Amino acid sequence: MATLPLELERKLGIAIERMPAFPKSVQKILELTRNINCLPKELVAVIEKDPVMTVKILKVINSAYYSLPNKITSVGQSVVYLGINTIKNLSLGFAAVGILPRFNAAGFDIQNYLMHSLIVASVARQLAQLKAKGEVDPSDCYIAGLLHDFGKAVFAQFMAAEFRTAMTHAEENNVPLHEAEMLVIGTDHAFVGAMLAKRWQFADELVQCIQDHHRMDAEPSAMLDCLRTANQISRKLDLGKSGNPWRDTEAAAAPARFGDDLDATIASLGDMERFIADAQMFAQVSNS
Repeated sequence: MATLPLELERKLGIAIERMPAFPKSVQKILELTRNINCLPKELVAVIEKDPVMTVKILKVINSAYYSLPNKITSVGQSVVYLGINTIKNLSLGFAAVGILPRFNAAGFDIQNYLMHSLIVASVARQLAQLKAKGEVDPSDCYIAGLLHDFGKAVFAQFMAAEFRTAMTHAEENNVPLHEAEMLVIGTDHAFVGAMLAKRWQFADELVQCIQDHHRMDAEPSAMLDCLRTANQISRKLDLGKSGNPWRDTEAAAAPARFGDDLDATIASLGDMERFIADAQMFAQVSNS
């Protein structure tokens, strides 16, 4: 982590401490699924002790999105149909959404932000499956996409005036939001998101990926390549609003892996509507 002025470091530290922790059930799920020999019954046992999580997972699997012929009535059946990694991602996603502020004085649109994050997560996972097999777990790319902009939620909730000024500066001067944040606040949402991910005890690689997702001079990795490219795709196609619109002058985020033709990468993903439908379904269940 970079060295910050003492006053800014103090303010950020207070903001990070005021963010809620992940539920113990989700922390246990993440711990279990780090073990490749994790047994489905172990995961089921943890989820079943969290009634809110159980209800939401059952809502997802019984939604029109999956269109299963028979109603699923247990977490055990859900794991069979969706798999351990999908259940892990759902659990983490529900927890992350629960932490997001419903309202903020900065005027930052949390629902649009959520759609952007969910779509980036799904696209990053698909890109990993297509172009990074054996290099990174696609599930980890999903988590990176889900959490990559969480620093914006910290700013919106606890540094609202500064963040509102940064958003206005970015819009009026047509500059990237992270650059405006550096100018106005003294650091950007990627750095703060990494601070938060570290506090939540995520793996070092994920923390670094969140911190580096706007640093074009950062050492590339499979996870970072997939996250950056998914982020670009979401912004170019206007899939959710992250507060940082697409600019036609942007260079490809990961040319060594995906080439420099973003449209070709988008075409390789097939029908983008499925990513939108997935995100909409998840957001609807999360907010119910």
